[in-house]
Amino acid sequence: MKKRIGIFLAALLLLSGCGRDSGRLKMGAAGLGGTYQAFSDAFAKLESETNNREIGVRTTAGSAANLRLLSQNYIQLALCQADLLEDAWNGTGQFQGTEPIRGFGAVAGVYEEACQIVVRADSEISTVEELEGHRVSIGEEESGTKQNALQILAAYGLNEKLVEEVSLNYTEAAKELENGTIDAFFCTAGVQTAAITNLAQRTGIRFLNVDIAAAARLKKSYPVYDSCIIAAGTYPGQEEDVSTVGVKAVLLASDSVSAEVVEELTALLFEEQQELDFALPVELITDADAAVAGISVPFHKGAERYYESRGEKSEN
Repeated sequence: MKKRIGIFLAALLLLSGCGRDSGRLKMGAAGLGGTYQAFSDAFAKLESETNNREIGVRTTAGSAANLRLLSQNYIQLALCQADLLEDAWNGTGQFQGTEPIRGFGAVAGVYEEACQIVVRADSEISTVEELEGHRVSIGEEESGTKQNALQILAAYGLNEKLVEEVSLNYTEAAKELENGTIDAFFCTAGVQTAAITNLAQRTGIRFLNVDIAAAARLKKSYPVYDSCIIAAGTYPGQEEDVSTVGVKAVLLASDSVSAEVVEELTALLFEEQQELDFALPVELITDADAAVAGISVPFHKGAERYYESRGEKSEN
């Protein structure tokens, strides 16, 4: 049986086109309806039009899954939340007790992801504390959303004994909230998130705030968090600002991808950024210094080349 599995995995690697000599890259983009998917589609299109290189965008379970797939070279590019990236590299957090996940380097932080907590407009739930006793989607297994959801709930003294937790992707969660089969869902993604926008157009929604005290507790325990505001009018029917926390979305590249190619991809991020801006609802990080700030893992050699060519240095 082990021999058969080994043969199957070897064949899968060959069929997937993985490897240093392949001109085609695969990019992990999390689930449908999120900003990872929108960014990956736009980035792949721009790379094809600019440099005639194909990037195949792959739907995955999210950040943690992307890291594992990237380390095994099933994909060569991926987006990942900065908090999970740090945990995977150091064997901490949800990766505690496992071998550190390596085999890739950072390219750039590309935008801020907001931790969004959504309820129906007609819901009696108005605070995170009031999620107690309710059925809540905390995000897919192996997603960054799930880690953020559990940490936010814990900051309010809530756990799986007090909240009925289910694991759904954004599209499923939006559908179930609309149908009333869940009471709320968490979504860590760049705003505007398509799944939430589409839901808001069909059904009235509200957002729960992460209050100042809870945000301070989160930032003390997990310095990767930043305070974040979802401005009024971001989503249909949203009349007030929403206070929450956020983390940076980071673009990663496998060590199997040459420095030349990654330098080219890094340049695409900053020198053709206007084209990406037109295609995306999220506000991209435009400054190279800001793009590397707060990223504690090593940068890919190709990304380092690009920053050095501009007279800037990555943090590692």
